[in-house]
Amino acid sequence: MEKKNLRIVFMGTPEFAVGSLQRLVENGYNIVAVVTQPDKPVGRHASVLRPSPVKEYALAHGLPVLQPLKMKDEHFLEQLRSYDADLQVVVAFRMLPEVVWAMPRFGTFNVHAALLPDYRGAAPINWAVINGETLTGVTTFFLDHDIDTGRIIAQRQFPIPDDADVEYVYDGLMQLGAELCTDTVDLVLSTDGDVPSQPQQESQAHHAAPKIFKETCAIDFSLSAKRIYDFVRGLSPVPGAWCMLTPRHAQAPAQVLKIYKTAKTGESVAGGALVSSAPDYNAAKTGDQPTGVEPGTLKAENRRLLVATADEWLELLELQPAGKKRMAARDYLNGFQHPEDFLLK
Repeated sequence: MEKKNLRIVFMGTPEFAVGSLQRLVENGYNIVAVVTQPDKPVGRHASVLRPSPVKEYALAHGLPVLQPLKMKDEHFLEQLRSYDADLQVVVAFRMLPEVVWAMPRFGTFNVHAALLPDYRGAAPINWAVINGETLTGVTTFFLDHDIDTGRIIAQRQFPIPDDADVEYVYDGLMQLGAELCTDTVDLVLSTDGDVPSQPQQESQAHHAAPKIFKETCAIDFSLSAKRIYDFVRGLSPVPGAWCMLTPRHAQAPAQVLKIYKTAKTGESVAGGALVSSAPDYNAAKTGDQPTGVEPGTLKAENRRLLVATADEWLELLELQPAGKKRMAARDYLNGFQHPEDFLLK
């Protein structure tokens, strides 16, 4: 079968999915329709509707767009059937019912931003960085009844440098995922749909990747510096790790402080030696023991802003005070004369 004869319906919503859709379009694959989320209300009164990045790309390239509120809606299912797809490709979308993923004769495959079965869930990139992983990747797999559990088609690895934040890993996996997406479609073409695949090994599913909410992003300064360092870069720049800047003695209200970048100093806090951090942020806090300095204690030293953790002083490099723009901590210190009078919680 040739590219032009393989009818593909693409499903996705965020920028991450645009990389794969763009690669398919630019390489001449036959995208007959695109399915994405309904436009999102934005603005102070939610009076403006913002299309998804996938919709914007699809319309700019003359592709039909479907935006169902419910995936089992009969009108949507009728529309979807009318495109007579041979294959459906899903990248960063939503859970599909069987009536949808089983519709094409060659099935439906998903591009997932992790090395399955590890990091199943909605936020695999964030959690891989939060947990201090040095290696992640992308996986293509056939959809089945459960989330991210289907038979694996192919995988590609991607190293995570120790100083990388989510933005770096996101961009890298978006490009790698686009490559693997087209390679998987080529495999469908070359095998006439009889694609070799392997069941996932449950013994290798060590971490979950649940959706991240605002409360998920709160920093716990009683953890080790390494774990906080990874936590911050695992949420930077979006959605951003945060804490409360709390006066120690004054009655002034606490204020939200977002932290975007930190640096490990190797400088032990008073009253305790350095300890090793746990490998998983969600694991028990083994090794994160009190050292005599209250976690969250601030101090300024040689134009550096430092915060006490369970084992060492962590330098704050980039932050955003409430109501202000993101800035270097060095600049923040110009108007923050007595950090010892505050505590980060």
